[in-house]
Amino acid sequence: MSDSQAATASRPAMEFSRISDEDRPSLPEVHASIAVPHAASWGRRLLAFLGPGYMVSVGYMDPGNWATDLAGGAQFGYTLLFVIMLSNLMAILLQALAARLGIVTDRDLAQACRAYYPRPVNYVLWFACELAIIACDLAEVIGTAIALQLLFGIPLIGGALIAALDAFLLLFLMNKGFRFLEAFVIALLVIIFGCFAIQIAAAAPPVHAILEGLFIPSPEIVTNPEMLYVAIGIIGATVMPHNLYLHSSIVQTRAYQRTEHGRRDAIKWATVDSTIALMLALFVNGAILIVSAVAFHGTGHQDVAEIGQAFELLSPLLGLGIASVLFAVALLASGLNSTVTATLAGQIVMEGFLRLRIPHWARRLLTRGIAIIPVIIVTAIYGERGTAQLLVFSQVVLSMQLPFAVLPLVQFVSDRRKMRDFVISRKVAILAWIVASLILALNFKLLYDMATGAG
Repeated sequence: MSDSQAATASRPAMEFSRISDEDRPSLPEVHASIAVPHAASWGRRLLAFLGPGYMVSVGYMDPGNWATDLAGGAQFGYTLLFVIMLSNLMAILLQALAARLGIVTDRDLAQACRAYYPRPVNYVLWFACELAIIACDLAEVIGTAIALQLLFGIPLIGGALIAALDAFLLLFLMNKGFRFLEAFVIALLVIIFGCFAIQIAAAAPPVHAILEGLFIPSPEIVTNPEMLYVAIGIIGATVMPHNLYLHSSIVQTRAYQRTEHGRRDAIKWATVDSTIALMLALFVNGAILIVSAVAFHGTGHQDVAEIGQAFELLSPLLGLGIASVLFAVALLASGLNSTVTATLAGQIVMEGFLRLRIPHWARRLLTRGIAIIPVIIVTAIYGERGTAQLLVFSQVVLSMQLPFAVLPLVQFVSDRRKMRDFVISRKVAILAWIVASLILALNFKLLYDMATGAG
């Protein structure tokens, strides 16, 4: 019996409606394709599960984060560090729940929604998630195009068109195997981490100001409409809705034992993997804001909100000649990395909700085409400033789609009828619902401010 067959045969008695035994597993081409040693040291077992968390973490440091973090640091100094830390803690919780759902039910979040919710609800959830993926793709196109312009002088429109060709990068990596794909992602993450570690060392920020920004929330975050707009953009850029679908799927690439003990063990290691990876994302996002705060806030450059402006000013303001180049290299690595996760998420969402399967390259070119059109139009009419504003707006759109992914996830994992012995504890469920409620409250506040002209 194959691993995928064993997964189906030993699946817990989930009470999802309209589930067919003929349903294919999520990402069937790589399902249970990575061996897990069942009797080995903790180190070897951790290495076996190492990968999905880092692929998920890519979405938490994509080019959209750069725009919101740069704007937050330049305008408000270290104040929004608390928002970055809070959103990262929310992400750790939600990604752990997504991994639990996938491991316990052998289905990703999209498949679970399709099995449990009525068809009209599923169409709404699918449409909302597609909007989130397009918004994310928009940020990747802009980020990659800006990086190519900064490093090689390629015009923004040309860089956006070049970004469409990365559909073939994913196709090449997937053909090499899922482990090869994970290794590529981790290698680029190391580059991003290294670039910002050097910049933080050069910036030499005041430690007490960082700690105050991290652990002491300012009332202005809620009362100041401009700060709230950027804060919600940070949450939208950090807690990525399509990452919940992605994580619930790619944890199933591990060939863990589809038994109660095997699933509990897999949940433990998958949670460790994603938590460590998301702490890396916290460092990168915090570093972007801190470098921006040191270089621009209080130095007469508080209006810096564009990546191009930051590139030009970083080296002279930080006194490090290669600071700007490191900044652009990290941005390019971020854009390339985000390509992989957004493509996989798009495939998972489309197949899970609609059972519609199209070639990966076609799916990628479709979403990239949709994202490139507004970039070209805005660039042609408004220039670089327009793309910067579009980048921040894309992250607010992401935040507005969050409830459509968070609410179903929390509902599923806190329902004993669906999760049986793997249901989350009452305390975790309460915390998860608080997180969901906070996201809803912030979104409603943003909508109110936009409707009344306060934002």
